[in-house]
Amino acid sequence: MLIKKAADIRYSEVTPKDIYFNRRTFLAGLPAAFVGAREFLSATAMAAAPLANVRKSPLSTTEKVNTLKQITNYNNYYEFGTDKEGVAGNVAKFKMPSEWVVSVEGEVAKPKKYSIDELMKIAPLEERIYRHRCVEAWSIVAPWIGYSLSELLKQVQPTSKAKFVAFQSYWDQSKQPLARKEIAGIDLPYVEGLRLDEAMHPLTMLTVGLYGETLPMQDGAPIRLTVPWKYGYKSIKSLVKIKLVSSMPATTWNMQVPQWYGFYSNVNPEVSTTRWSQAHERRLGEFRERPTVMFNGYGDQVASLYAGMDLKKNY
Repeated sequence: MLIKKAADIRYSEVTPKDIYFNRRTFLAGLPAAFVGAREFLSATAMAAAPLANVRKSPLSTTEKVNTLKQITNYNNYYEFGTDKEGVAGNVAKFKMPSEWVVSVEGEVAKPKKYSIDELMKIAPLEERIYRHRCVEAWSIVAPWIGYSLSELLKQVQPTSKAKFVAFQSYWDQSKQPLARKEIAGIDLPYVEGLRLDEAMHPLTMLTVGLYGETLPMQDGAPIRLTVPWKYGYKSIKSLVKIKLVSSMPATTWNMQVPQWYGFYSNVNPEVSTTRWSQAHERRLGEFRERPTVMFNGYGDQVASLYAGMDLKKNY
């Protein structure tokens, strides 16, 4: 099993010291929690705000964690370009809205628009060290910070008609000049979806931080989804809308190339895409490939969600 009691890992032990101690210090005078930060100066500035009272989670893997540099400098985020190593530089010029709002709506009894301040207070923040597997056959292990999405969904009270959850990313072409189909190659805004029971699973995480601080923009600031047993494109970045619906919602990559990207997108070494075999993966920072594990190693926790399903047909 990958999921065990969280190891007592200090940040200075899993990150090179020159990276760890030279984070931007101009926000040092802010309170030690992001909840007090109302004005967003830029994507770069926001990334440096520390998060307080973060507890360790028993849902963490004990695998070796990738460095902050690796996690923040190799990113798929097509709104900021298609070059993974160029995204981090492209986000630096992005000016975030002065207030970020996430609308939770649809088949719910209590729809609401939440500020980031409100979302940060819904549940205690946890550090969860999760495996993250890209469909392009590379992977990382990241110390995300957040809480289970179910904590938010319970507040809005899904109705009996709610069977799926649809998600939408932030998109503003005036602020994201690279976020055009002729450049990104995909329709925008970016949309994703889960079955309701998948969304309510404890492992499905609303993520607000990384390495003890708020998320860098290239990793989905200010709030993203993290679904560790699915390919990374299911973990949508920069959320602005969560809608509970009665039927399976459209998802960006399924609309783009349906023969490669199914709705479920569970990590499955037995199902290849036209472009990539999924039997092996390369962990960033490592030379040799390693065998891919079904459900990204979280089978003991999530396999029951798919009992009786043909996971090659329902890929």
